[in-house]
Amino acid sequence: MPVADSLITWIHLLSASIWVGGSIFIGIVLVPMLKTLANGAAERTILMIKIGRRFNRIALPALIVLVATGVYKAQLFLASPNTLLDSNYGIVLVIKIIVVASMIVLFGIHVKISGSGNEQLLANNNSNSNIMKLRTRIIWLGRIIVGQSIAILLFAAILETGF
Repeated sequence: MPVADSLITWIHLLSASIWVGGSIFIGIVLVPMLKTLANGAAERTILMIKIGRRFNRIALPALIVLVATGVYKAQLFLASPNTLLDSNYGIVLVIKIIVVASMIVLFGIHVKISGSGNEQLLANNNSNSNIMKLRTRIIWLGRIIVGQSIAILLFAAILETGF
């Protein structure tokens, strides 16, 4: 099934491009631009939340597809569960799975913090210290998730070379 496997790899790479590329774009290009587009921290944070929510419409399905195709691809290389800890490939895969799982947990927290309830609080002119705390949490979670995503790409490259 070389054609099917190639299509699955392509879908996996496309999903990774959406997830990681979009996240990096938001962090490196869009968030810094918000300083010139919004008046004050509350407005910037509301825009960040709205943009993040919009991005999640494609990012979340991409992440689900990424995990599903990753599981499929991993099972092709692993003859048995023992291979996970008895080979370099398996050990790198276990590390990648742990990073993916922790990233998914942090992403869930990020989505919860960026929920419409907090957006409403910001719109009602909440205190500046609350705005800054919320903004700081959103930014740091985003940075950690992007860092994890980049590390996952590194693990994928290591696995692809047959390590």
